[in-house]
Amino acid sequence: MEDKAHLHSVSLDVKKCKGCTNCLKRCPTEAIRIRGGHAVIKSERCIDCGECIRLCPYRAKLAKCDRLEDFSRYKWKIAIPAPALYGQFAELEDLDYILTGLLQIGFDDVFEVARAAELVSQYTRQYLHRPGIAKPVISSACPAVVRLISVRFPYLLDNVLPILPPVELAARMAKKEAMRRHPELEERDICALFISPCPAKVSYARNPLGVEKSAVDGVLSISDIYFRLVPALKKIDVPTVTSRSGIIGISWAGSGGESSALLNDKYLAADGIENVIKVLDEIEKENFAGLEFIELNACSGGCVGGAMNMENPFIAKARLQNLRRYLPVSQNRVNESEEQIPDELFWSASVDYQPIMQLDTDRAEALRKMQRMQQIGGTLPNLDCGSCGAPNCNALAEDIVCGEADESDCVIRMRQQIEDIWRTMGRMVHDGD
Repeated sequence: MEDKAHLHSVSLDVKKCKGCTNCLKRCPTEAIRIRGGHAVIKSERCIDCGECIRLCPYRAKLAKCDRLEDFSRYKWKIAIPAPALYGQFAELEDLDYILTGLLQIGFDDVFEVARAAELVSQYTRQYLHRPGIAKPVISSACPAVVRLISVRFPYLLDNVLPILPPVELAARMAKKEAMRRHPELEERDICALFISPCPAKVSYARNPLGVEKSAVDGVLSISDIYFRLVPALKKIDVPTVTSRSGIIGISWAGSGGESSALLNDKYLAADGIENVIKVLDEIEKENFAGLEFIELNACSGGCVGGAMNMENPFIAKARLQNLRRYLPVSQNRVNESEEQIPDELFWSASVDYQPIMQLDTDRAEALRKMQRMQQIGGTLPNLDCGSCGAPNCNALAEDIVCGEADESDCVIRMRQQIEDIWRTMGRMVHDGD
């Protein structure tokens, strides 16, 4: 499941897996196979998008997160809640209740991701005015999308926005603020714990994108924190923490929220991993002339559709729309006259192409395998039924060439061969009579 190069957040419970093809057919990087009656995840291909978790009817796919108890050694624990958290609670009219509840369940401080999101929105507006940048600019907020681009659409890497995502910026700001307000604390005493709606952000903290080391020390699931918050909220009469989020920051929880904050109508917002792939295909074909910004979310509906949420994404989004009525447009701004984006806001490490789908590191051998794949593919039925344990016939041909499968794994082809044998035997018996 895991390799040394990449620590995954998506895991498989073999005992629960029935070997169905729900996850097999929908994995965006063809990382899943059915072997020995259960799913097998190819670690090098998995981008931790969580699609398999969402689709598995047997709950055999799991998101591996941290627990609050794992960080008891720190003197100062900062909760960094994603905006999607607020949409999990019915009849919530004041964000302060959630923030106060987080303090009551064991956190020492709270710093909202929505605050950082509002700053990222402003910096993105400035970035779009830079001359010579590759357009359309693709949002880097969803780590699953960035990883998808790095493995399937490497020619679009120059289009990815090289500015820190809100969760990373929030963690850095939270730690600086804590040390300023509490000079008795040292950096090693403080931990920033992101409350996440999806496994992709768990993977981001363990395998950062654009930075050498993330300021996020741990990632907790919204579903775990939800059950801790529910009883705590019932005990709150008057909240004591004042939220510093606005409409712009909260809107990042749903698809289109990031784009609408750019005050620019030359954008496109798409959600759901299959739609994301279609959009990236079109960008690669240069079919989106005139657009300046592309917002892509691997989860349907945006972060409210993450696999680690509790609530239906449509209900959560409706609740967030209701919350927005009580908020100002934005509470976090930088000086408009400051034209330069601070250097520390940009990526400090490049995101490079990951050739996980290459047939061989040797080019000549890869060409030979490609030719062999084409030959095998010509003998397969091209029904893409998944009965062989691969997502489609082309993937089966690749597995055969790489020594991971056999041509006899094709059920349709095997049935045809058996029928041919029976016909031959029938003719032999008939001729013998």
